[in-house]
Amino acid sequence: MKLEADVPDRSQIRDSRPLPVPLAEERSPDLEILAERFEQHARAARGAFADNTLRALATDSRIFAAWCRENEHAMLPATPQTVTNFLDAQAKVKSRATVERYRSSIAALHRAAGLTNPCNDELVRLAVKRISRTKGRRQKQAEPLNRPNIERMLDQKATTRRHKRVTEAEPEVPLIGLRNAALVAVAYDTLLRRSELVALHVEDVERTADGSGTILVRRSKTDQEGEGAIKYLAPDTMERVSAWLVQAGLTHGPLFRPLTKGGRVGASPLGGAEVYRIYREIALAAGVKLARPPSGHSTRVGATQDMFAAGFELLEVMQAGSWKTPAMPARYGERLRAQRGAARKLASLQNRM
Repeated sequence: MKLEADVPDRSQIRDSRPLPVPLAEERSPDLEILAERFEQHARAARGAFADNTLRALATDSRIFAAWCRENEHAMLPATPQTVTNFLDAQAKVKSRATVERYRSSIAALHRAAGLTNPCNDELVRLAVKRISRTKGRRQKQAEPLNRPNIERMLDQKATTRRHKRVTEAEPEVPLIGLRNAALVAVAYDTLLRRSELVALHVEDVERTADGSGTILVRRSKTDQEGEGAIKYLAPDTMERVSAWLVQAGLTHGPLFRPLTKGGRVGASPLGGAEVYRIYREIALAAGVKLARPPSGHSTRVGATQDMFAAGFELLEVMQAGSWKTPAMPARYGERLRAQRGAARKLASLQNRM
C-alpha cells in the first residue's frame, strides 16, 4: 500500500521536467539537418560578404576542424572549453589579430549551423583578454613606400623577374612595365588596399582639363554596400595609366590585368596576391632599402606618412584613405609625430640636438 506522501503532486511533476541542456553538452543535429542549415545560410548570405571574408572563414574553419580531429574534440557544436583550448594553442604560434579572427570564424560557423555560439561564453572572453595581455594589441605595421621609394620604383620601369628587363639597347618599355608603373602610381595616389586596386575599372577613370584625373572606387573594405568613392589621380599618374591602357588596348573592364609570358593581356582582373609580389620585385630591382619586404599596404602607409610630413590635418588624411575612424592613420603617422612632438622641442631648447 502506497503512502500518500509517496505520490507526487502536479506541481512536483511539472518541476521535475528535464532542465535545458547546458551549452557544454549541447548535442549537434544530424548531418542532414546541418547540411540543410548551411545551404540555407549560404543562399541567404550570397553577396552579403566580401570574397576575402568568405575565404578567411573557409580557411579558419578547416584549421579549427583539423585541430578538433587531432585533439578528439567535437567541432559542432564546440564547447566554450574547446574554443578556449584552441585559441590558447593558436596564440603560441599566431598573432593576436589572427587568433581573434579565428574566434569570429568559429562564431560565424555556429550561427550558420543554427547552434548556440560558444564564443559568447565568459570562458572564451577571458581567454581572448588573456591572449591580448600576453601578446599585446599592437599589430606589426607594413613597411612604408614613401615618395622617394616610389620614384625609384617608377624609374626602374617596373619590370618583374618573369619578363625581360628594359636595357639601354631597348628603350621601349614593355607592356608589363607600363602596367606595373600605372599600378604603383595609382596605389600611391589613391591609398587603396590591394583588393580595392584590382577591382578598379577602366570606364571609371576620367581625365580633367589640367591633365589630372579621378577614378571611382565602386566598393571598399569600409564600403561593402557600394556607395562608392572618387579618388584623385595626379597628372603624372594619369600619363602612366593612359600609356598602359593605350598599349594594352583596353577600353572597359578591369583596369589592372594579368599578362601571359607572351605578353597577352588577360580578361580577368589581376589577383590581389600579385600586388604585393609586384611591389617586392620592383623594390628589390630598384634597390629600395626596407627593414622588411613591402606588403600590399605599403603604398597606403607611405602616402599617409608623406601627408602628415607635409602638414596635412588628420581629417584630410582620413578622407584621402577612406578611414571611418582616426585610429589607423594616426598610428601610421605616430613616429613622425614623435619626431615633431614636445620631447623633440624640449631637446632643441636644451641644445641637445
